[in-house]
Amino acid sequence: MPVYITQGRYTREAIDGMISQPEDRAESVAALAKAAGAKLLHYFVTYGEYDFLVIMESGKGKTDTNTLASLMTAAASGGVTDLKTTVGVTSKDAVKAMRVAKKMRAGFKTAGQ
Repeated sequence: MPVYITQGRYTREAIDGMISQPEDRAESVAALAKAAGAKLLHYFVTYGEYDFLVIMESGKGKTDTNTLASLMTAAASGGVTDLKTTVGVTSKDAVKAMRVAKKMRAGFKTAGQ
């Protein structure tokens, strides 16, 4: 099951709003993830290049990359910017993918061969 790791920045307006009315953003992010059929695993406020890091797990067969792209678009409309998402898979799932790739590669010719 894929895990989606997203980093982003808050807009100046969002930061001003959070200072004026402090809140735990993890609750809103969890609700947004749930609406997409995903589950929020972790929400971190980060200090450095990005302001936050979110780790979500896709729902079993319910959440695909397009749905999560929609989720990120919805999030971007609410005071975040510069979103960067990385898809992660477990090492066991990676081994399964490598086995499939091995079979696929058997008849594949690389460019110039």
